[in-house]
Amino acid sequence: QVQLVESGGGLVQAGGSLRLSCAASGGTFSRYVMGWFRQAPGKEREFVAHISWSGGSTYYADSVKGRFTISRDNAKNTVSLEMNSLKPEDTAVYYCAAKRGFVGSYTITDYDSWGQGTQVTVSS
Repeated sequence: QVQLVESGGGLVQAGGSLRLSCAASGGTFSRYVMGWFRQAPGKEREFVAHISWSGGSTYYADSVKGRFTISRDNAKNTVSLEMNSLKPEDTAVYYCAAKRGFVGSYTITDYDSWGQGTQVTVSS
C-alpha cells in the first residue's frame, strides 16, 4: 500500500495562490488514481480533484473548477495541486489520496491510502 505525505500548505490572502505537493512511496505509483480532498472545520471531507494514472484525465469539483489544477509526475512519484484565485471558503485541511486501478472517483471510501493532511488558510 502506498504511503503519502503532503506539503505546501500555509496562510495566503484571498486572491492568492498556493501549490500543494504529495509524495508517494511504497507502491507502484502509476497504478493509482490520485485525488485531493479537503475538510473544513465542522464540515465533512469533500472531493476536490482527481487525476488518472497517466495524467491524461482530470476531474474537478464545481467549486474549484477553473481555479485549481491537478497534475502528476510518475517519474518522481508526486501529485500536485496548483490553487489560484483562492477564496476564504477554500480554507481547509487538504488531503492527498490514492486509489488502486484506473477508474477515477470522487467517493472518499473508494480511496485506499491517505496522507496526514496539510492546512490551507485563506484570509479575507
